[in-house]
Amino acid sequence: MIDFLRGQFVHLENEYIVLDVHGVGYRVFCPNPFAFAKHEGEIMVYTHHHVREDAMLLFGFATREEQKLFRKLIEVSGIGPKVALGILAGGTPDHVVTAIYQENLTFLTKLPGIGKKTAQRMILDLKDKLDGFGAATYATGLFAPPSEEAGSGSAWDEAREGLKALGYTESELDKVWLKLKKDVTSADSVDVLMKRALQMLFTG
Repeated sequence: MIDFLRGQFVHLENEYIVLDVHGVGYRVFCPNPFAFAKHEGEIMVYTHHHVREDAMLLFGFATREEQKLFRKLIEVSGIGPKVALGILAGGTPDHVVTAIYQENLTFLTKLPGIGKKTAQRMILDLKDKLDGFGAATYATGLFAPPSEEAGSGSAWDEAREGLKALGYTESELDKVWLKLKKDVTSADSVDVLMKRALQMLFTG
């Protein structure tokens, strides 16, 4: 089992990054590959090594929390690694875990690849298995997932701060927002907005 990799970021695609670890290039599929594009020097990527009959795949995450939630999600019947990756691309671990505890089908069914039956199965299978994610805090609603009524402006504000932390300037982010805002809806999460913005920033 490969639990993490530390190496040089060398290549980026829409679904994965390539990490050079002592001269070996590892292809690592990520929820948001573009989040790694701004890093220079060595980076650490938490991984899940997935083995099946016809392939061995590495899935990578920026945080240990994402890695842990990914492993919980793929235990649910009907959720494979690619769907679990899409869930993490569509919502933060805080939001996904909160939605499970609160049995928020509206939020869960907006995640990529998740229909009503799968959302119900997620709740049934995982609600009692997420103690390591701060169950008491999530259950109280202190980290409420974004609702349909929530304005997209607040989500962009949060995404913008995250992008600034990656080193992007106010001017760069203003230009991206001008292109991005016409397609933004109230259902778009912070992670989704960051991914779209990073794609625009990376491609120019």
